[in-house]
Amino acid sequence: MSLNEPMRAVALKYDGENAPVVTATGEGKIAEEIVRIAREHGIPLREDAMLAELLSELELGEEIPQILYRVIAEVIAFAYLVSGKAPVIKDKNS
Repeated sequence: MSLNEPMRAVALKYDGENAPVVTATGEGKIAEEIVRIAREHGIPLREDAMLAELLSELELGEEIPQILYRVIAEVIAFAYLVSGKAPVIKDKNS
């Protein structure tokens, strides 16, 4: 992203069972509002212009593609770490 490009933000929702889905995406003022709302609700933020560009090509409600699973897993792990939380591991036998 160059200095002349507008800010871009993408919000994801992860329920712990299914692939994360895109819940919001925008540039400029909309991106600023996405970030403001995330901060207001204590949602961890991670700056990654290249990832935001890739995710912004997805439709709202669309699951992330498998090719991005590893990088998104790292983002989710980062979010847990900065939030002081641990993921819930579900027993597949229950």
